[in-house]
Amino acid sequence: MGNLRQPNANEATRTFNRSKSVAPMSGICTRCVDGCRGNCEIFKSSFRGREVLYPGPFGEVTAGADKDYPVDYSHLNIQGYAVGAVGLPDGMEASPETARFPNVNTETEYGWNKKVKMRLPAFTGALGSTDIARKNWNEFAVGAAITGITLVCGENVCGIDPELKRDNNGLVTESPEMDRRIAAYNKFHDGYGEMLVQMNVEDTKLGVAEYISSKHEMDTLELKWGQGAKCIGGEIKVRELDRALELKRRGYIVTPDPENAAVQEAYKVGAIREFERHSRLGFVDKEGFLEEVDRLRSIGYDRITLKTGAYSMVEAAMALKYSSEAKIDLLTFDGAPGGTGMSPWPMMEEWGIPTFYLQSLVYEFAEKLNNKGERVPDLAMAGGFSSEDGIYKALAMGSPYFKAVCMGRGLMIPGMVGKNIGKWLDEDNLPKTVSEFGHRPEEIFVYYEDLEERYGEDVKDIPLGAMGIYSYGEKLKVGLQQLMAGSRRFNINTLSRKDVMALTEEAAEVSGIDYVMNAYRDVAEQILDE
Repeated sequence: MGNLRQPNANEATRTFNRSKSVAPMSGICTRCVDGCRGNCEIFKSSFRGREVLYPGPFGEVTAGADKDYPVDYSHLNIQGYAVGAVGLPDGMEASPETARFPNVNTETEYGWNKKVKMRLPAFTGALGSTDIARKNWNEFAVGAAITGITLVCGENVCGIDPELKRDNNGLVTESPEMDRRIAAYNKFHDGYGEMLVQMNVEDTKLGVAEYISSKHEMDTLELKWGQGAKCIGGEIKVRELDRALELKRRGYIVTPDPENAAVQEAYKVGAIREFERHSRLGFVDKEGFLEEVDRLRSIGYDRITLKTGAYSMVEAAMALKYSSEAKIDLLTFDGAPGGTGMSPWPMMEEWGIPTFYLQSLVYEFAEKLNNKGERVPDLAMAGGFSSEDGIYKALAMGSPYFKAVCMGRGLMIPGMVGKNIGKWLDEDNLPKTVSEFGHRPEEIFVYYEDLEERYGEDVKDIPLGAMGIYSYGEKLKVGLQQLMAGSRRFNINTLSRKDVMALTEEAAEVSGIDYVMNAYRDVAEQILDE
């Protein structure tokens, strides 16, 4: 097997190799010419330095790493059966008339004591302080609300709010941006899903938990150890010196140092055009974690969730064990490589445990806890999911502990597509890919009339980006119903590890899922021997 990625050139960093022949390990052209006009990463880094670490342009793209791991979910296939129907509604007998795929119930729920229901076993990734999240928030929030799924508002939203107001102790007293985000979701929320606000080191210091509890009476808060796209804290770019100075005064790490005279001079002449704002690294210990969960519950939160990244096996065990003791309502594991609005590209490509491997480990550890009589919290898996087959495989492989998958870019893209369709309509500039279906939203969006019937006049307040997310959610739902009906599973809770098979012996070894040539062999042999 060759290099699992091509280093030194990628569209995400807007770099490329001059030559078609490239050394696999380094990514350097086999014939590097003195006088080459570019544009590999080494070439670009020679004058733009650290800027080449990040995908771009910032605020206009989401990036997903493309390392081709040895094993992923494509190494599993879904089992289909010709007999039975498990999980039909009470009192409904299995027959060709009842075992129809539209009767599959795709609802799921999570929570230790007080459950949250979702219409789909999927929810958004953390949409935090990046420009891509801020600019598209209304589309994302309303889309999640009408789809009936949970929306995760990421870290640092209050901390970077230009209109943030703090008291003498540095605690937030007013954050119009956070207020806007919560109001957008709540306007269309109808009892399915919820909005989670994440907390990192900076958010805790700012008193974000106290602010959103007292002002908005939020039910749930999400603690964050990390994510699959990066092993350091969150980052964004800012283009103005004054803004960089303001964020440094608020306690953030800002690079290059905006207070440095040489940096200010470089900014004046145009050499430095942007600054990076970074969050601090968190430190986790059991006692501190349990104390923080207790503190947040004392503020008034009914549910506490936790998001953790693609850290080592040790942190995976810590997250499971501590969450069990703390009675965490939902624990999300985010595998490498993840997607991002800003994470450093080499970090995304080269650090952390990939999703398939991480879920396999977490399942193994969950079984150990369960066998000791300790309750495993409801789990979710994140890291590269975008379609209904991935949802099915993750839920089946992680059964009975995994209740949903977390989707980053998969749920963001429909919001941006719908928003842009609206913009193109206003400009009378629809691309052919869209105009072939019509020239009005009612013609283009296949579920427009469904939403009009559901919301009446209020349909005018639903952004087209939100309709994009709803349309995509319906595609996920119907696709999942079809796959589950083929497996004769009519309720999410009935999926099991027996419902997937490993296509390679390596995938079977990593996951513990039966190899295709062994799956159900005992039952098959029994039939032949009768």
